Amino acid sequence: MIIELRQVTKRVGAITHIKETSLKLQSGHFNVLLGETGAGKTSLIKLMAGLDPCASGSILMDGEDVTNVSPQRRNISLVHQFFVNYPHMSVFENIASPLRVAGMTKSEIDDRVTEAARLLQLAPMLSRRPQELSGGQQQRTALARAIAKESRAVFLDEPLANLDYKLREELRDQLPAILAGRGAVVVYATSEPEEALLLGGNTALMHDGAVAQFGATAQVYRNPENLTAAKAFSDPPINVAEIEKRGKVAHMGDATWDLTMDAAGLLDGRYTVAIRPSNVLPHRTEKATVSLTGTVQVTELSGSESSARFVLGDTSWVSLAHGVHPYEVGEPHEFFMDPSRCRYFAADGSLVA
Repeated sequence: MIIELRQVTKRVGAITHIKETSLKLQSGHFNVLLGETGAGKTSLIKLMAGLDPCASGSILMDGEDVTNVSPQRRNISLVHQFFVNYPHMSVFENIASPLRVAGMTKSEIDDRVTEAARLLQLAPMLSRRPQELSGGQQQRTALARAIAKESRAVFLDEPLANLDYKLREELRDQLPAILAGRGAVVVYATSEPEEALLLGGNTALMHDGAVAQFGATAQVYRNPENLTAAKAFSDPPINVAEIEKRGKVAHMGDATWDLTMDAAGLLDGRYTVAIRPSNVLPHRTEKATVSLTGTVQVTELSGSESSARFVLGDTSWVSLAHGVHPYEVGEPHEFFMDPSRCRYFAADGSLVA
């Protein structure tokens, strides 16, 4: 199964919500839409689902043009971040509802509901009403309804956003296995880079209604093609600053370092450097050798990692390191950057080294 977008756009009045976008999404793995709130993830899902019309362009499902086809005829399922269940129906009836609309036989409905309930661990709760369920169980019911329908495409619009941490982790781990091998195109929207990495598959980085980059998730993370993509796929935010290249040396305020490989061959001039917080450490290592001194603004300890936000020149940078480190808010601290992890971008945001 393949969903293909060909130069689609979405406009509401004079406002463009989705800029011209071409994309090909396939079954067999997760297709993640990653971007901050307002980036266009939900708008793009609504176009693919047929809930909103395209201003231009076309949408194909397995080669068939469905641009003007209703959501019902596209045979899709959509799961929102809010628990959309019928309060007056049992869990069984909630899962069975689209199957009854499709006119399936009682035995087929029973089989599909039983199997979906087994996968989502809802079998003991089939006679309950949604209000008798926990938040996680309600979202499982919505997911079971999508699975029982055996749709050609399943759209998951930040489905775990309103669950507590433990439930979110549990369902995130289970979803790939639950949806694997069903033949449907699975599109999963999230604003969390970590979630995209955990789900794997392919990721489309979205920013301001456009796709900044699309490809295998790990590849997109490791090799952003432009500054927009580098910023979109980093949590904490990627560190960015202006540098001046003179000869084979980069100058960033008081810090300098030798450039190698492609960066050394760039024309002299001004560029933007970007480096992930995990490559800016509070101590010197064999690779983290470039000294940066900044005033600590905020510190945070999360599990086995310490983060510190600090002022560097006229920008705010973040260090993320394993272990507990003695920071003093408001005081200067020396950090060390690994220059081999730097990415360099031209004035237009394109990757140059």
